[in-house]
Amino acid sequence: MEYFKIAEADILKPGEMKRFSVHNKTVLLANVDGVFYALDNKCPHMGGSLADGDLEGATITCPRHGAKFDVRTGKSVGNAKLAFVSVKVNDAKALPVKVEGTEVFVELA
Repeated sequence: MEYFKIAEADILKPGEMKRFSVHNKTVLLANVDGVFYALDNKCPHMGGSLADGDLEGATITCPRHGAKFDVRTGKSVGNAKLAFVSVKVNDAKALPVKVEGTEVFVELA
């Protein structure tokens, strides 16, 4: 697979995240304690934009129905809620990240 430049490393401080468009894909890039992680920005539950959610530590919460994911791995760590019903959610798609000098690259699958 090929890595694509997504941003300069100084664009995100620890605890921040941002959405980027790269080769017709929308990617969420997050800085957790100085380490960059990337997810497909689309929530696997109902397609909400994860970048519009909240990042607390390494956990991102989807703004649509509250599904929670570990931004480091994409693993689901909290079910979505529809009305009063808890719905199991698949894992988000984590993307490999590498930093070279001051540039951040993401591998797109």
